[in-house]
Amino acid sequence: MEKIIFATGNQDKMQEIKEIMSGLDLEVQSMAEAGISVDIVEDGATFEENALIKASAVAKEVHGEAAVVLADDSGLEIDALGKEPGIYSARYLGEDTPYEVKNQELIRRLEGVPKEGRTARFVCAIAAAFPDGETCVTRGTVEGYIGWEPAGEHGFGYDPIFYLDDYGCTTAQLLPEVKNQLSHRGKALRAMRERLAAR
Repeated sequence: MEKIIFATGNQDKMQEIKEIMSGLDLEVQSMAEAGISVDIVEDGATFEENALIKASAVAKEVHGEAAVVLADDSGLEIDALGKEPGIYSARYLGEDTPYEVKNQELIRRLEGVPKEGRTARFVCAIAAAFPDGETCVTRGTVEGYIGWEPAGEHGFGYDPIFYLDDYGCTTAQLLPEVKNQLSHRGKALRAMRERLAAR
């Protein structure tokens, strides 16, 4: 394998991925950097299924290159809301709805719920599609709770409302290098990095 193509157009995510994968002697490219554009229907029932759908779809567009395609599916599960928004996290309230609106709506839906009932977790599944047709999936999670107001300028998505007891702050208030060490995506990516290094 000569390079990793990551099936995302999200630049925040790509920065995080490149930082975590920097220990491998492989070039890391986004779909755009690899010149790949494909419409993918994410109709899986789990994070793992959706990640595999994305990785496999992009792998079909990689012709004659010694590249492994990685894809992630990640989201926020809130226990009091039946694990919503879950696999629909990116599409919650509509794909183009700003996260400020999504975050405020989730806080509104938890109005009156005490801290012990606001438990939540970030989940990330990373799928790999190898040139020989093999696939594998890793998973990472981080436990926390939904706060009463957004806080923090780092991170993206639901980070400003996701609080960590051990740190007394949201994941958006953590420095990127700290967040990468404990984040769901960081855990799943490091597990995948071990799989890639072992091949």
